[in-house]
Amino acid sequence: MRKPTSSIVLTLAASAILLSACSNYDPVPVEKCNEVVKHARKVLGSMAPDSRTMMADCKAASDSERGCVMAASKKGALAQCM
Repeated sequence: MRKPTSSIVLTLAASAILLSACSNYDPVPVEKCNEVVKHARKVLGSMAPDSRTMMADCKAASDSERGCVMAASKKGALAQCM
């Protein structure tokens, strides 16, 4: 029988690997915020906030976060970007 601590360590290690694999997106510079907002509005549909708010959020985001938004094709994936 395994010790409980070894299974916890294994679970934590697997989680860290999965999180790091999901957070490496091609960086998107702030100059492309118009494209990022347009894509996010398309994904969010009627749930999208106003363009001014989304543009401010885009400019405040990191290059990696903007890349995450551009890679998202579903609302759930988009929600995990910020």
